[in-house]
Amino acid sequence: MPIPVNHAKPVRTTAKLHAFNQLQQWIIDGTLQPQEKLNDIELAKALGVSRTPIRESLQLLESQGFVSMQPGRATQVTAVETEDINNLLPPLSVLQALAAELAIPNIDEATLQLLEEKNKQFAEALYAKEFTVALKVDEEFHQIIVDSANNPYIHSMVEMLQAHVRRLFYYEKIILREYSIKQHAEIIKLLREKEAQKLAETMRSNWIYTIEEF
Repeated sequence: MPIPVNHAKPVRTTAKLHAFNQLQQWIIDGTLQPQEKLNDIELAKALGVSRTPIRESLQLLESQGFVSMQPGRATQVTAVETEDINNLLPPLSVLQALAAELAIPNIDEATLQLLEEKNKQFAEALYAKEFTVALKVDEEFHQIIVDSANNPYIHSMVEMLQAHVRRLFYYEKIILREYSIKQHAEIIKLLREKEAQKLAETMRSNWIYTIEEF
């Protein structure tokens, strides 16, 4: 089980949160491969923590569908199921659309300008064919809107679903399309105009069209 030794070690975070975030990231980007067996002693040593936060993190990752734990047997990274895109994007699109509607009264001009800047960065990354960067900026764009909704339940559900989508994007090498740039611009316009129904429809479409592309 090869484990990177030069990963960032964040400060001001609990050992459990640090372990969870790092393990999830390694599963998402393929550092820990699908169906790879996980050794909690090796992981604890690599992350500089005790086995307790590793075990707690693995339990949380199991509840989210990233690992499979069988008592007395191996703990493994779950397989990547290509068809899961059909299960992930419909509920995620609905949550994103609801978040956009709820965000309308909380979005000010400074936030709209930030969204415009993110869309500009997104476009630049796509035109440069830096697709991993584009995916990261696209997430940041949508996260601004989710955060503005001020709903912790939407936030937590979106975070979990988004992590699975990100894993599929890494594994399947899905490429975001330039069409998203126009959709982002339309989302910003509708947020500014406070057009809730059209905003929700456009936001949902922005996520669903990826299934067709996929």
